[in-house]
Amino acid sequence: MRNKLVHMFLFFFLAFPVLAFAGPGGKIAKAAVTTFWGRVILGVTIIFFLPFICYTLIKEHYAQKRARKELAVVAEFNKDFDWTFLRKRVRDCFFRIHSAWEKSDVSEAKDWMTSWYWQNQQLVILDRWERQGLFNVCEVFGLNSMKPLFFAYKEEGQRSGEGSELAVLVNANMRDYLEEKDTGKVVEGSTDKKDVDRVWSFVYRDNRWVVSGID
Repeated sequence: MRNKLVHMFLFFFLAFPVLAFAGPGGKIAKAAVTTFWGRVILGVTIIFFLPFICYTLIKEHYAQKRARKELAVVAEFNKDFDWTFLRKRVRDCFFRIHSAWEKSDVSEAKDWMTSWYWQNQQLVILDRWERQGLFNVCEVFGLNSMKPLFFAYKEEGQRSGEGSELAVLVNANMRDYLEEKDTGKVVEGSTDKKDVDRVWSFVYRDNRWVVSGID
């Protein structure tokens, strides 16, 4: 719950960096709310926006129920849309993509992502950090939860389910930071382990779910 509040309010209402992780997606977080005044301002902000917090959590709850219900309907004729199967697929994508990311070569996980997304991660983020002499230390200690937030069924051409989209809220315990290769100096992020949320987007292509974005 605390991570959700930090994420929502510092992101949407304040100019503070959010407690999020880099890894795939390339967003490094700064630990603004670990300071005394950061926590004070966070507490005041949470109290001020408490009605919106409750509203947002309720909407998230019903979004999950709606997504699961809609997935169950399609799963009756395509097991790839069954949430039990999807959980395993999301988990596999999560760990395979992070494994490739740690090696600074996401092409190893290209079969688990759309072509555009893995090339974007490699060329725009990892290769740029390489040229700057930086390295992203991104360690996963545990995958805590996966919750479907959005599902849209589509049919492209005559292929059932082709192009369908899914968004999953993933909470994981991680450590991530950006360091200089030569000195080992931490230039961004935190060496502390944190439980963090990210939204992983998937698209159904050629009878399999692949990652199309991480936000």
